[in-house]
Amino acid sequence: MSIEVIGTYAVAICLLIGAAFALIGTIGLLKFNDSMTRLHAPTKVGTIGIGALLLASMIHAHVFADGSMHELLIMAFLFVTAPISANFIAKVNIHRRSCDAPPPPPKDDTWSTLNVPEADRELAEPEKV
Repeated sequence: MSIEVIGTYAVAICLLIGAAFALIGTIGLLKFNDSMTRLHAPTKVGTIGIGALLLASMIHAHVFADGSMHELLIMAFLFVTAPISANFIAKVNIHRRSCDAPPPPPKDDTWSTLNVPEADRELAEPEKV
């Protein structure tokens, strides 16, 4: 087997994986009802699908041509901006009250800290041997 044949198989596998993830992301975008659940399909699955397609492009460029590194910049931009845009879309939906807001945190000093409630202190202390 030559490097061209191996490269062709690698490109084909990456294209199939990328197309499958893009298809799953599209189906998820169409099937989910509200905007908060619909948000996960294009950001999570779509990022992996586009990443696999760009990886196929990189492999093809390195095996059959001089090579190209532009795809790395596209992947870096995509992997950085997709979570940020998803966060902003989720914040807009929460502020518009178009979805169920997350529950408020408890009113004690144990939420998001290392403090342990009085009732659980004996469970949290390590046993002394």
